[in-house]
Amino acid sequence: MFSLGAIFLAFAFLVGCGGGSSSSSSSSGGTTPTVQTIATSGTNVAPISVNGGPPGIDYEDAAFASVTVCVPGTSTCQTVDNILVDTGSSGLRILSSALTLPLPQQTSGGNPVVECFPFVSGYTWGPVQTADVEMASEKASSVPIQVLSDTDYTAPTACTDTGTSSDTLANLGANGIVGVGLFAQDCGSYCQQVQTAAGDLNLYYECSSSTNCQPIGEGLAQQVPNPVSLFATDNNGVILELPAVSGGQEATLSGSLVFGIGTQSNNALGGATIYTADEYGNFTTTYSGTAYPDSFIDSGSNGYYFLDSSLAGITECGDYVGFYCPATTQNFSATNQGLNNASGTVSFSIANTDTLFEVNDFAYSELGGVSGTAAPYYFDWGLPFFFGRNVYTGLQSATYPNGYWAY
Repeated sequence: MFSLGAIFLAFAFLVGCGGGSSSSSSSSGGTTPTVQTIATSGTNVAPISVNGGPPGIDYEDAAFASVTVCVPGTSTCQTVDNILVDTGSSGLRILSSALTLPLPQQTSGGNPVVECFPFVSGYTWGPVQTADVEMASEKASSVPIQVLSDTDYTAPTACTDTGTSSDTLANLGANGIVGVGLFAQDCGSYCQQVQTAAGDLNLYYECSSSTNCQPIGEGLAQQVPNPVSLFATDNNGVILELPAVSGGQEATLSGSLVFGIGTQSNNALGGATIYTADEYGNFTTTYSGTAYPDSFIDSGSNGYYFLDSSLAGITECGDYVGFYCPATTQNFSATNQGLNNASGTVSFSIANTDTLFEVNDFAYSELGGVSGTAAPYYFDWGLPFFFGRNVYTGLQSATYPNGYWAY
């Protein structure tokens, strides 16, 4: 089950300077594991890199991978580099400017289907097309993907009112996004019918002309899916594996995106603790004695984002708006708890963003900022959380209806 609330909280790509439950358990395993093994080979292993992204972008704390897309059923393919790996959303989205293949267009009533997908920091807009998708040696056939473009069809006001378009390289900071999050589709049952209540947003449209796009209900099979869910094997989730950052910041880092959990010898769950999510894809983080039930783990966010400065007790930056700039590095801890009552304490540090960005590095383990200036507040455990620990993102299933995280 999925709802629109998960869309708005699930993903926040933030460029710096440029109902289900399982068995109950308890753990203090939230701290960084003593020994970390990173899979570097295997048919289910795709390399990822924290390297600043496409030339000229300088995207801090973002993990990038390459994705191969093909005209369905053919060997006419293109590999697109610098695709942002996002455990906080579902679906493959590629800039039209980065895509050269003539992919088949999805239609409804004979008209092209176009999607508006809102994120915390903006929205993507563009036609839904179909491609075979390959990562490592894994392949999904005839996958609906979103091709990002502001020029093919005029986005309706309901879409543009959600924020700023992310349909250009400058605004997105990547050639695309591969959403490998908790849910099999990007919208689920919510989008199967047109929403008419005040304040509800429709994501899917059919466009009878370039300027006339009307909302439609979109079946589950036609929605933009998490591509991992369509792999023949290794299709129940992913593991994001990145090494620790030496000294708090490094120029680049290399790691692995491993497909499947418990399906091969290199993706066993091991001693990781499972934290189940609610129907919005969230769990509870308790910080300084207050519980924040709208919290989540998201590799698509480039820092620890939590509270506002008055509640967090940390000075905000004057120039890097929305980031924290304490006079000295501050150490904190918070406790995560899943719907299954599994809990664990996480220790983390926040450094001065001004000082961090004085050096042109791209991997920062102590980067943090403000998650919002009004309630409801939440914790967004962004990419720094992933450094030095293997983080599992389990897809929704009969056992875990809303998916889970494990670490």
